[in-house]
Amino acid sequence: MTKYNKAIRDNIPKIIQKSGKSCNVKTLSDKEFLLEIEKKLSEEIVEYQNDKKPEELADILEVIYRIAKLKGISKEELEKIRIKKLEERGSFEKNLFLIDTSEN
Repeated sequence: MTKYNKAIRDNIPKIIQKSGKSCNVKTLSDKEFLLEIEKKLSEEIVEYQNDKKPEELADILEVIYRIAKLKGISKEELEKIRIKKLEERGSFEKNLFLIDTSEN
């Protein structure tokens, strides 16, 4: 038996069963799941940092969209927030790297 104790995608139990294994899952409340999916975000980021695959970026987005939804924020609202920050603070297009600051 392998223990996981982590948030999973909706089709994972079916995939496990099709592979000939069985699994135990539990449905969490939105409040409980929010805590677990936030942990999943860190896991997905580490996976991207290790593999650098675009599929891992897609996983990060999926987790972010679910976190936003659990917090009552639609994808459209999230995009509006992103654009507002882009307009106020800029993007990351220039590849700038801050070395230090000092008092004048």
